[in-house]
Amino acid sequence: MLPLNREFEFTHADFEKVRTMIYNYAGIALSESKHDMVYGRLAKRLRALNLKTFQQYLHVLERGDPKEFELFTNSMTTNLTSFFREAHHFDILARYLKEQRCATFSIWCSAASTGEEPYSLAITACEAFDSLRPPVKIIATDLDTNVLEKGRLGIYPAEEVKKMSPQRVSRFFNVQPDGRYQLKQELRDMITFRRLNLIEPNWSVRGPFDAIFCRNVMIYFDKETQYKILQRFAPLMKPEGLLYVGHSENLYHAAEFFKLQGKTVYELAKPAGLR
Repeated sequence: MLPLNREFEFTHADFEKVRTMIYNYAGIALSESKHDMVYGRLAKRLRALNLKTFQQYLHVLERGDPKEFELFTNSMTTNLTSFFREAHHFDILARYLKEQRCATFSIWCSAASTGEEPYSLAITACEAFDSLRPPVKIIATDLDTNVLEKGRLGIYPAEEVKKMSPQRVSRFFNVQPDGRYQLKQELRDMITFRRLNLIEPNWSVRGPFDAIFCRNVMIYFDKETQYKILQRFAPLMKPEGLLYVGHSENLYHAAEFFKLQGKTVYELAKPAGLR
């Protein structure tokens, strides 16, 4: 049991139920060290529902209330992101867009969070083609419905946007009356935001993709779940397409599908056999 001075009773059995629920639904493997994190995030839901214990809250989830289960899932996901995070990936993508002779390009951002990553992809495409209407379409998906709505709006605080160069900001953003910045309509039109659970049997995306960005996502899954997702990524990629992962991730356990091409960038191991 957690410390007795906590607002709500939260037993080890409660924690284990939460771990099981989020793993079965989203494939997220919570370690024992996430005990406090789970308490902190879900305590907000107990207050909102005027509940006294986590056991009561778990009964609400077990009754199958779809709206509450969605809020529960949103609470359990982590959405740390920023514009042009791991900048070398965008340099590699820019070279790819310039070198490949394609009429159109398709990119899937599989953990879009609040939109900074897919908009970084859109800006990269605009700069590569020197146009606000490049031949690039981006699918941006996430499990968390709250962050997807923020992504669709494309509005960000000044302190986040101004980490980019003044030239980028003036070219791709409009200043709002409240001092925040919104991506220009042309960039928002490049991106389709939709909810997607990576462990669901049916995905609402269709390849082939020139690039899949799945960065800092695999760290939340166990090896078995990672393998299954990577196995499903492979047939969705163009033979020359690239998969981008996070700085602390590697795909050595799925070497039959992907091989390292550059720093945290992978290509198909057997493109001919996967088409």
